[in-house]
Amino acid sequence: PAETAAAGDGRGPSPGNAGRLELGEVVREIEECVRGERQAGGTPLLTSIKQRLMRRFPGFDEKKLGFSSFKKLMARTAQEGNIKLITAGLVDWATMADEVVPSDAPLPEPAVNGAPLVPARGRRRRSSRSTPRSEETATSADDAAEAPAGVPPVVRFKAPQEGDTVTEDLVQGEVRVANRQLDDMVLLRSDGTPTYMLSVVVDDHDGAISHIIRGDDHLDNAARQSQLYRALDWTVPCFAHIPLIHGADGAKLSKRHGALGVEAYRQQGYLPEALCNHLLRLGWSHGDDEIISRPEAIAWFDLDAVGKAAARFDFDKLASLNGHYLLEADDCVLLDLITPGLEAALGRPLEAVHRERLLAALEFLKPRAKLIPDLIDKSLFLCESRPLIPNPKAAQLLSPEGRRLVTDTAAALSALPDWTTAALDQAVRAFAEANELKLGKVAQPLRAALTGRTESPGIFDVLLLLGRDESLARLNDAGRGQ
Repeated sequence: PAETAAAGDGRGPSPGNAGRLELGEVVREIEECVRGERQAGGTPLLTSIKQRLMRRFPGFDEKKLGFSSFKKLMARTAQEGNIKLITAGLVDWATMADEVVPSDAPLPEPAVNGAPLVPARGRRRRSSRSTPRSEETATSADDAAEAPAGVPPVVRFKAPQEGDTVTEDLVQGEVRVANRQLDDMVLLRSDGTPTYMLSVVVDDHDGAISHIIRGDDHLDNAARQSQLYRALDWTVPCFAHIPLIHGADGAKLSKRHGALGVEAYRQQGYLPEALCNHLLRLGWSHGDDEIISRPEAIAWFDLDAVGKAAARFDFDKLASLNGHYLLEADDCVLLDLITPGLEAALGRPLEAVHRERLLAALEFLKPRAKLIPDLIDKSLFLCESRPLIPNPKAAQLLSPEGRRLVTDTAAALSALPDWTTAALDQAVRAFAEANELKLGKVAQPLRAALTGRTESPGIFDVLLLLGRDESLARLNDAGRGQ
């Protein structure tokens, strides 16, 4: 719609009893009306459009402007609430309206680099409907003679009227458009500024662009831009219109699906490698490969493997990919990534001892995390100050009986000459057997006392990571109910 409105600003205003209506303004009014009716419902959409235009533009005459023709054109698409189709129908409707005002002031027919161009009121826009355009089009000289005096013209592209414009799209295949369906698009607005259609062709030519790869919602532009390239005797780039990305509900991905900017995904804890991998696999494949590294993507990618069907953005799959890349990531890199979040949660900078613990712990923490925030949350206990404040579930494990088990286990562990995983394992198991308890019955209150939560790496890994002094201090705090 934005592109249509921009081009519409130069197509010239439509008449009404109280002056002319700029097409771009009308387009914007219709877009607002469609959005409003989507939310409110009730009034038929076409009725709402007519009422809004009559309120917005005094003197709006639906009969004079051919609103009945517009209604026939848009009877189906308007009910679907598709703004893009409504805007396209609006342009057709404006074409059918009587836009040419007689005048004795002739306007010359300009040309740019040999490409035939005509002013807006020197050659009327022609309908994209089935009526042959030659029956609708007067000669440029006749139209120019009817141009109103003192009204600056826009410059249009004089498009071919017969035959087809064929685009060999690298994804969609051969795309054939009948020339009678294409209008004389505006190239320069009445103030002399170029439209998108002209600007993008000139910019890509000056930049020596060889391939134009974009969403298939731009497929309609390919035919018009190809005509302009050929008229200027420039090489037409290779076009590749790739399918759009849809949400889980099958609709075009938008902010309501969580489609945010790249920075937002970084803030949510996704790694660049995971996001690139997921985006690469949306609409493209390499056999059954799901995990594709950056070097592999560079070596394997080819437009031949891009499909025509729209792909769905799957956040669960993205999270799973992110978990894989977390496992593969360098521990020092991950430590740098989680440090800001940890310091924000703690309200203080990390100390050297904490960084050492974290580096040692990442191999145990990474398998349990899918996102950076998960990793931050699961590693926070390594850096918290004593006495720990257990969460509600952990607090339930530290009942009077739980605190007694913690105190007795701490006494047994304090006598160990070596603080190793094997020695800790043996000592805790021996304590459980001596008290005729299952290992889990002892390990659960120990975990609550050491981490303040009910989930963590293995209890013996936790004891090793915290070290003798910190572990015994936390156990004694919990035993005393602190």
